[in-house]
Amino acid sequence: MISHVTASVADFEEHRPRMFGIAYRMLGSAAEAEDIVQDAYLRWDSADRAAIERPGAWLAKVVTNLCLNSLTSARAKRESYVGPWLPEPVLTGDGALGPLESAEQRDSVSMALLLLLEQLTPVERAVYVLREAFAYSHREISTLLDLGEANCRQIYRRAAGRVAAEREAAPEKRFSADPERWQGLVESFLTAAQSGDLTRLEGMLAADVRYVSDGGGVVNAARRPILGRDNVARFTMGAMAKYVAGVPVSVAEVNGSPALLFGEVAVLLVEFENGLVSGISTVVNPEKLEFLRRQLSHF
Repeated sequence: MISHVTASVADFEEHRPRMFGIAYRMLGSAAEAEDIVQDAYLRWDSADRAAIERPGAWLAKVVTNLCLNSLTSARAKRESYVGPWLPEPVLTGDGALGPLESAEQRDSVSMALLLLLEQLTPVERAVYVLREAFAYSHREISTLLDLGEANCRQIYRRAAGRVAAEREAAPEKRFSADPERWQGLVESFLTAAQSGDLTRLEGMLAADVRYVSDGGGVVNAARRPILGRDNVARFTMGAMAKYVAGVPVSVAEVNGSPALLFGEVAVLLVEFENGLVSGISTVVNPEKLEFLRRQLSHF
């Protein structure tokens, strides 16, 4: 016979992936998402479960509200963060953030969208994530957030409008070609950067290329985005030679897109437009790579 405690844990674990997925999209941090899920378990463990008719909905509500509370303090942390802030990279090939079978599902965990969501209010972000990433109905969202259904619809329209406006003002330069072509382009980029061939590297960069590096003040990284072909080429070559020379490089799916892993010390995402590198994002803050390192240890 399965004990009451075992059944309780099993019920919770059944919903853990969705809870983590909601929390990560809400916060952009895997570490904070894990903390939220752990807090949700403490509430679940002490709750009168006989009164809980739908565990999944109950847990989603708890996680969402914990995230809303956390976002208030998270905003203050962002303001004092040293240098550019990027979401924590997560390996998504193993389903850590749920199924990413459609373009919309992949977009829901992309670095670009998570950065856009930072500009929404906490409630706008909650409504947008629940609706876009998890297809909750407005009625379900109203129950999760204790808001009127009409109000939820209005909040969603406002949030979706703000995201669309930001994308129109600064369209994403995402490369959607097949993985083999991406691999070929990124290998050429790496060869040029690691060999010190400045002319070749500059020829691979778009004129308005942008390089963002997140070191969080923990390790050396550019405190501001690097802009322009010449600046990005020189900075990339210098960083490759100084920080990751001799470090093994592999390709993995990170936040729904292919990325380069330099051992366990750096994650680099390269965006292409018309065959040229249009954007580079790299996370080197070791605190932000802890979750990814644990993922890698399981392979």
